[in-house]
Amino acid sequence: MDRRTAIRNLALVIGSTALLPACTKNNPVAHFKHFDITFDQQTLITDMAETIIPKTTTPGATDLNLYGFIMKMVDDCSKKKDQETFLKGMGEFNDVPKKMFNKAFTDCSKKEKEEVLKSFEKKDSGSSKDMQAFYDTVKGLTVFGYTESKYFMTKEIVYELVPGRYNAYFPVKNQKANAKNG
Repeated sequence: MDRRTAIRNLALVIGSTALLPACTKNNPVAHFKHFDITFDQQTLITDMAETIIPKTTTPGATDLNLYGFIMKMVDDCSKKKDQETFLKGMGEFNDVPKKMFNKAFTDCSKKEKEEVLKSFEKKDSGSSKDMQAFYDTVKGLTVFGYTESKYFMTKEIVYELVPGRYNAYFPVKNQKANAKNG
């Protein structure tokens, strides 16, 4: 192989790797056992989880990779019917921010995202059952994933193994046994 052919092949490889992310935008980027997720859907769930548990002085949902936890739980622990409802609700979800702000959820500001999610907390939110089920699933699994994360269990909650520490100076009230037979 001569040098020109090698350089041309190298340029083709570099050019195609730069072009590849743009080509996969609407194609599935995450393959699970029972369904595939596109880049836009992945971004939607990640943004929803980050809006529910934002990064402050503590890590947020994105820092703890709660998107992966949510999708794994939906894939492994949900019935086929619930997975279909989840995917259908996800497809309808962007209708709400489009009605409210005339843009997709991922394009909304932080405050607008919070308003969209708060609209699902109302009893008569006006959303379909599938959309409400999608929101409830994402919210529930986000909170569950956060409270079960390594960070939360080691930094926020100090866990003691059973039986715990021994405190010899713990005050105990002297109680007399009640001897009534009744």
